[in-house]
Amino acid sequence: MFGLPGFLCTIGNAVQERPEFVLELYGPQGLRKFVRQSLSLSRSLLPYGYVVHELVPLSEQYPANWGEWNVDHDSKGPLHPQEKQGRDIVAGDDSSWDLLCDDGLCVKAGLLHHTIPSFGFVVTEANQNGRLDVGKLQELGVPSGALYGKLKKGETVTLECGTIVSFTKPSQVLGPTKLGRKASILGDTRDPWSMAHLVKDSDVLLHEATMQNSLHDKAIEFGHSTPAMAAKFADRVGAKRLVLFHYSQRYKPVSKEAVESETTEILLKEAKDALPPTSACEVIAAEDLMELSITRSARDTDSS
Repeated sequence: MFGLPGFLCTIGNAVQERPEFVLELYGPQGLRKFVRQSLSLSRSLLPYGYVVHELVPLSEQYPANWGEWNVDHDSKGPLHPQEKQGRDIVAGDDSSWDLLCDDGLCVKAGLLHHTIPSFGFVVTEANQNGRLDVGKLQELGVPSGALYGKLKKGETVTLECGTIVSFTKPSQVLGPTKLGRKASILGDTRDPWSMAHLVKDSDVLLHEATMQNSLHDKAIEFGHSTPAMAAKFADRVGAKRLVLFHYSQRYKPVSKEAVESETTEILLKEAKDALPPTSACEVIAAEDLMELSITRSARDTDSS
């Protein structure tokens, strides 16, 4: 969070003037004021627009002593020169926040239990229709072009000769559906179970592993998790891949200079050991600048 205003300025230094572009930020109450004040007090202008949408926490996300430190999160007042007015997003009946949704993907947020209001985010990609069976269409005399697109959408088409081409099942004209991928990124938490229904069957689940299992009580005290906690949650929700991150500074990156007990390798091993022998979940320890590829899977359209 502290690096966000500087990151916005770094982006601004790397791009041309684009006043029509608006960067959208989502976060807890107070983020709008924090970004605005940081940019305004430093008199930092941006070559693009930005907007901050705030998630209104549920009452159960606040700790009992929240009111002892009265902080003004109100963002009323003049906007930053490049700022647009954002939304205040409230949770739905399933304790989730709908952030955005279009033809390509949907993003939801869910509540996490921590020492302050914390959230997890689930990015779900829409399914894609399989490829057209061009050979089958050619046999029916369907010319390539716009009619292919209509058939792929399930529409009935009429050929120039008067023949009507219609399919009752997608599998008659399409290959297997390409399933949309799901990525779940959880923030700081000592208890993620309120998000179990949202992250179910994630292709990749990012979950913190701040301290090793022997420090379980200390991790809970400070609102964090251990590798075993992350692994058990990932297995129960059917995650295909668990990525550990958010380590205590006591755990160094894996290198030749550090012994195994002082590196994130111990966290990785503890997470793997916590999985049942039958689990198909892959466990990875995140590192700076790591890139992960999430492949698509397919299913027969008749089973959809």
